[in-house]
Amino acid sequence: MSAQTATGPIVPWWREPTRDQWQAWIAAWLGWTLDAFDFTIFLLIMLPISREFHVPLTAVAIVFTLTFWMRFVGAVAAGWLADRIGRKTPLMISIAWFSACNLIAGFSPTFLFLAFFRTLLGIGMGAEWPVGAALAMETWPQRSRGFMAGVLQGSWGLGGLMSAGAYGLFYNSIGWRGLLMLGVLPALAIIYVRKYVKEPPIWLENRRQQRLLKKEVRAPLLRMFRRDMIGNTLLACWWMASGFIVAYSIGALFATHLERDLGLSPGLVALPIMLQSLVFFFAACAWGRFSDRFGRRWAMILPAIVAMPLAPLYLLTHDYTVIVIFFALQGAFGAGGMYGQNASYLAERFPTETRATASGFCYHQGAIFGGLAGPVITYLAATWGTGLAIPMLVGTLAGCISFILALLVSPETRGRSMESDLAMVPAVGSN
Repeated sequence: MSAQTATGPIVPWWREPTRDQWQAWIAAWLGWTLDAFDFTIFLLIMLPISREFHVPLTAVAIVFTLTFWMRFVGAVAAGWLADRIGRKTPLMISIAWFSACNLIAGFSPTFLFLAFFRTLLGIGMGAEWPVGAALAMETWPQRSRGFMAGVLQGSWGLGGLMSAGAYGLFYNSIGWRGLLMLGVLPALAIIYVRKYVKEPPIWLENRRQQRLLKKEVRAPLLRMFRRDMIGNTLLACWWMASGFIVAYSIGALFATHLERDLGLSPGLVALPIMLQSLVFFFAACAWGRFSDRFGRRWAMILPAIVAMPLAPLYLLTHDYTVIVIFFALQGAFGAGGMYGQNASYLAERFPTETRATASGFCYHQGAIFGGLAGPVITYLAATWGTGLAIPMLVGTLAGCISFILALLVSPETRGRSMESDLAMVPAVGSN
């Protein structure tokens, strides 16, 4: 991609952003990638935790659910704060929060202590995404916004890759406690954010206009549910809830399935997860480029269609090679494709004065539904006596169908510019 500048010469897309724009995007990238490491490490150690504290696996899965539910609290609170005081400070607070909680959880003397601090970790996790996404998308040029949104969202896979690598390499020597303690390292990113990141000019101008015109938006959450915005809000919630159900039907208990149902060692468990995480990253980048040419919605609908026939190929087999290949391929469709445009699509659907709040609300109400995936799957596995694979497959297929339907009736936002003017309300249902 190249563009004609005001003075005539053509510039590659990566030279179009200024240094400040790159630094803002890197800050959001660091927060999201390290957030992924802290969160996904827990998915790999659920069974050892269950054994050490002598609690059912369902109880450990409920901790996962509580973490997800508290993401909603953190997202709404941080989104409101970011819309009021700026994106930078809430981002630093969120990184410090989830890093500290993971470290403390590593010292847990009891299961309830662990559950408490992993639940609190959800607040910091939820706070990071809407603030980082708003910062990155408001700052980045429209021409390559979809692609860089894919790189940003896909970097969750890099965080997952790091956690799977740490699990495979270090679990036998440092145990699950040591893996949790490694979660304090993301706090170092705060130094970078504080030193290099500036507030987006779009947000600064929007706040200036709010004060100048005496139309300050003090309750952005309520504004999302006004008559002119409620349809857009509800459609975004439906889309995100469906996406989270798919994501955690695929990934929440996959490591436990391999370890408990198939009896695989930590190294063998880690390999397909690492490969899927890596494919997730590159696929999100590729689908991001696709979205800049053909639209946000089809860059998510097409991968969801392919994700459905892939699921039984790795779930209904005991052949390890087949599992590795098709679970890795699911990273290109059921992960990197379906979720790569979360940041750009949500940011483009809402006006500047409510962007962080709306993105956080819609994204993380979906996390409430995603958080139910773990306990529901373990309950169904116990009730049906089938192991985890069949409930995981049901959740994946049902979630994909709902995801596709939600996007088919949602607006297309490719090419929409970010505005500093007040009340940039998208047209609901337009194509």
